[in-house]
Amino acid sequence: MGPATVTTLPEGLRERSSLRVGTSGWSYPSWRPGFYPAGLDPSQFLAFYAGRLTTVELNTTGYRLPAEDQFRRWGEQVPDGFEFAPKLPGHRLRGLDEFSARALALGERLGPVRVSLKNARDEGLIELLLGSLDRGLRLAFDLEHPSWEGIEQRLAEAGAVRVNDLEHPATFRYLRRREPPDEDFAAKVRAATEPVYVYFRHEDEPTAPEHALRLLERCGSQS
Repeated sequence: MGPATVTTLPEGLRERSSLRVGTSGWSYPSWRPGFYPAGLDPSQFLAFYAGRLTTVELNTTGYRLPAEDQFRRWGEQVPDGFEFAPKLPGHRLRGLDEFSARALALGERLGPVRVSLKNARDEGLIELLLGSLDRGLRLAFDLEHPSWEGIEQRLAEAGAVRVNDLEHPATFRYLRRREPPDEDFAAKVRAATEPVYVYFRHEDEPTAPEHALRLLERCGSQS
């Protein structure tokens, strides 16, 4: 697959609140020169990325919780309208208040929080998370085990969503994808009446930003 065509995002598209498209992380030297210029220093990756895409998943928060100042520094490197989506492992039950406080340090640049749960259904855990995390956070639950089917209504009651759900009532949509955005997928994104966040998952090659840019082009006429 060839390198992505990298152009600066039009301001009107950046400011539109109905759609945010990005990738799972940004700090990948192997994306040079397909996405990042060959000589670009890694310290400049985020600013370059944020000039072309509108959101990014913060995967580093899934391994350790950075200091509050780090969240502020990330926010200072991106333009208005850009949003970060921090990751929270659902089994990390200690320090939920601290996670909320540090994520909220991003201010207007804070997007949804992706809560990752790999275990089988445990509604008590869902209730604990919903009750412990700051109500100002928008929560997207990434539930991998099939036993979670049917939990969508409970999440909707709490203002939360399930990742990749486009069928049940929700205040926003959170979609993760590895494949290129074909017209069928783009049409579903365009048809959504709620704000939509779409993240293409990281590969060593810069396919994720290429897919993200392609989806933005396909959805460019969405109001």
